[in-house]
Amino acid sequence: MLYIYPRKRKTYNKVQTTIMSYNLLKGKKGIIFGALDEKSIAWRTALRCHEEGAQLVLTNAPVAMRMGEINKLAEAVNAPVIPADVTNMDDLKKLFEGAMAHFGGKIDFVLHSVAMGMNVRKGKHYTDLDYNFSQKTLDISSLSLHRVLKTAWDMDALNEWGSVAALTYIAAQRVFPDYNEMADAKALLESVARSFGYHYGVRKKVRVNTVSQSPVKTTAGGGVKGFDGFMSYAEKMSPLGNASADNCADYLVTLFSDLTKMVTMQNLFHDGGFSFTGVTQEVIEQMEK
Repeated sequence: MLYIYPRKRKTYNKVQTTIMSYNLLKGKKGIIFGALDEKSIAWRTALRCHEEGAQLVLTNAPVAMRMGEINKLAEAVNAPVIPADVTNMDDLKKLFEGAMAHFGGKIDFVLHSVAMGMNVRKGKHYTDLDYNFSQKTLDISSLSLHRVLKTAWDMDALNEWGSVAALTYIAAQRVFPDYNEMADAKALLESVARSFGYHYGVRKKVRVNTVSQSPVKTTAGGGVKGFDGFMSYAEKMSPLGNASADNCADYLVTLFSDLTKMVTMQNLFHDGGFSFTGVTQEVIEQMEK
């Protein structure tokens, strides 16, 4: 019998919890899209993948790179940073070319953590959308996944049994008024994952999934109207409480590992039970006050 002895997880800052790592991604190579700062799920995932033995390439849009601290993360995980606009096919081709040159071969996993709601940023109500803004939102937040997958497909850049995961939210299925146009964007994102996931599975055994995560107060998410109140509500409505960015990073590691080779085309809820809870006693008691 083979025994795997875990090693103690590194502590990068006070936000990081101390758990064990298991070399689940040893020898694997991946691209992480969207790490902006230490609050972001992509950032936490990059740290976690590095702990589990993965080699990484980091990428973000040039404007996001100027706003964020990605070079700090790159130093922590010993990864190059290759800028790429996810709406630009030439940029994505250069990204995959650069990543394969760095790794000396093909790629095993990709995290898509890219979103921007133009109408949300501009304060437009859902009943009064600017459709040009909406098109840009879908282009960046949803069709970008199709572009990433198509680029990898055309270049045969992913290894067999590779894994692609994209972050989504339950507003794709249920109404959260202030989530606005991003609900439409996430619904399209999930559809792209299913549809392209079929073709990639048949061709290369590559799996494509979305992870529907609890609300996390990232730099981007914190800009949504009423976010603090909703975070509190979600916490009360989830039997296990809200899943943190670090919890999500742990889950993504399993999706990039060989332990989930037969999971594809799924929208996977990672939300402490929120998605299947009708009401909790805590919420009832709050309403009765």
